[in-house]
Amino acid sequence: MIRKEEVYKIGVINKPHGVRGEVSFTFSDDIFDRADCDYLVLLLDGIFVPFFIEEYRFKSSNVALVKFEGVDTAEKARMFTNVEVYFPIRYAEEDGDAALSWNIFEGFKVIDKNHGFLGEIVGVDDSTINVLFVIEKEGKELLLPAHEEFILDVDRENKAVHVDVPDGLLD
Repeated sequence: MIRKEEVYKIGVINKPHGVRGEVSFTFSDDIFDRADCDYLVLLLDGIFVPFFIEEYRFKSSNVALVKFEGVDTAEKARMFTNVEVYFPIRYAEEDGDAALSWNIFEGFKVIDKNHGFLGEIVGVDDSTINVLFVIEKEGKELLLPAHEEFILDVDRENKAVHVDVPDGLLD
């Protein structure tokens, strides 16, 4: 069984494309194209299920058309509409740190050297040149630049990022 801590979200399936069972897949990380892994993990009814990729092609810089093994009609593909897509962390790590994206930190706790627990990373905003961690604590949202110089340590086992945020950035 695949556990949430073994994968990280890389996108969502939009809708079927054509009649052969292809789906349109919007991704925030193209790790599936760079790492040596033959499958993607889909979140179906709260369960992480692996689906082997038969073929894929890029439609744009953040959309791919994917054909999964055993899905050969538009009707079968329709069951994947709006399904979240995940990638196994171990394959991303095997490909080297250069292949990892900031999205891998979703679900990690953020602990500042001076301010303590800041919250949990619930998303990554990479819509601008400055990537931001979207951190949530007690219903409040905090945006923190995802800069390597702020990160002191990454504890993957406990899913925690230890940071030293400059004064004034948390105000």
